[in-house]
Amino acid sequence: MIEKQNLFEARTKGYFTCRIPGMIATSSNAVLVTTEARPGRGGDYDFNDVLMRRSTDGGRTFEPFVKLIDHATYGDGPASNFVMIPDRDSGRIVAVFCHDYARVFTLYSDDEGATWSEPVEITATFEEFRQDYPWRVCATGPAHGTQLRNGRMIIPVWLSDGSGGEFGPKHRGHRPSIVTVIYSDDCGATWQPGDIVCRNGDVFDGETVVNPSETVAVELEDGGVMFNIRSESKIHRRLTAVSPDGTRSWHSQRWDHELLEPVCMASLIRYDWPDGDQPGHILFANPDNLEQTMVEWGFDRKRLTVKLSFDDGRTWSVSKMLEEGPSGYSDLAVLPDGTILCLYECEILTGMGDDRYVRLARFDMDWLTKEKE
Repeated sequence: MIEKQNLFEARTKGYFTCRIPGMIATSSNAVLVTTEARPGRGGDYDFNDVLMRRSTDGGRTFEPFVKLIDHATYGDGPASNFVMIPDRDSGRIVAVFCHDYARVFTLYSDDEGATWSEPVEITATFEEFRQDYPWRVCATGPAHGTQLRNGRMIIPVWLSDGSGGEFGPKHRGHRPSIVTVIYSDDCGATWQPGDIVCRNGDVFDGETVVNPSETVAVELEDGGVMFNIRSESKIHRRLTAVSPDGTRSWHSQRWDHELLEPVCMASLIRYDWPDGDQPGHILFANPDNLEQTMVEWGFDRKRLTVKLSFDDGRTWSVSKMLEEGPSGYSDLAVLPDGTILCLYECEILTGMGDDRYVRLARFDMDWLTKEKE
């Protein structure tokens, strides 16, 4: 089974494009999807808003979108990097987002996204990172955050000193950069800073890390946490790191040679846990491509591919293309019945990054694992 539908479209409702998909599925089959609706020319520093659509039937149908975060509430600059985590015990959905890559806020919903609390600023948590790194740009996620089996909530973070000039003199650059984490042990009421995971210039297995940034996380079978990190490193592979608790003592940094890095955000989620003799499964998705035909920097974002691991992300035994054409950022979710959802950017209008749609694919494990006939 595989079904696809477009949930957000460029050049509508006064927005130039919609980018940066985010998604969660709840234990009662609700699905929330978000996007950054970008006016202007669709850049990171445009006055971007966060839009949301809501489904109560497992992603088959969706309510019309609502403007969940209006950038103007906070002043000039974009609202971005909206990250959600559903709490498995209370059902509360906790969310975190950034404004102008300089301030961070949290909010929550107790009715599966129908209504939300007023945002509360938590930038003070990020100020504590200045003891180790003089950041001028901060960003959460993007995509969903992770709740561990012990209840801890984990959100990967990237920071930059803003010295890069890629956005011109009016904006702080997003390079060079580091990756770190914030976490909450009280269902999002308070947030704490974790350790730095990796920095621009670190060397692992003889390869230099260049501008690590957007990171996704998954809990491992032993209770540890693995980060899977985007970077611009010359090896062009995803970087992974492991922590015993998702916050401290990061170790086992390695390049995953099975996961290509076209310089693009990826998605990662646990599908299930081991059960008796049956292994657990982890899902990963990104553009599985190192061809350069449409861009001058990085590689074409196309061939969005879903991969499946039977051994806690050490190897990837199954690989299946979900979208052959232009396709970029994505987010994964799993419904209570095992149906897999992938929300992703796809098709382009004027060029790479000017995405026509944010599209949702619904498919099952049979589709993923079945060989093409």
